[in-house]
Amino acid sequence: MPGATSNVGGRDDDGADDGVRIDMISGARMEGLTGMEKIRLILDGVRDGNIVILEEGLAPDEESKLIEVTMTEISPDDFTGIEIETYPKAEASNQSFLDKLMGRESTQKLTVIGPANRIETLHKDENLISTLVSRK
Repeated sequence: MPGATSNVGGRDDDGADDGVRIDMISGARMEGLTGMEKIRLILDGVRDGNIVILEEGLAPDEESKLIEVTMTEISPDDFTGIEIETYPKAEASNQSFLDKLMGRESTQKLTVIGPANRIETLHKDENLISTLVSRK
């Protein structure tokens, strides 16, 4: 990913844990990817212990597939799964009247995804997602 540092996983060269790494992925970066490429990008980051924030959320079918793929990769000693929280943006101006009428959900939303053993949602409402992130 462009702009990524060599400090992968939030560790210094000597291996000391120096914090939590957060990958913020723009909508433009995700736009050119297929559904499975998006899922792989997200899961690879989360498996490394990173918190992944998507500027624009996944489509409902992509989110379902992310959960499905995650369930197949869970192992008690290696990967405990994901926590996912979505914060919807204000009514998307680019959503057509027909989409609104048909009840189609806009993908204009902020999504936070992290390792289930490191992220815990403390509070969520229409204006705030409060999350506790542990170092391990």
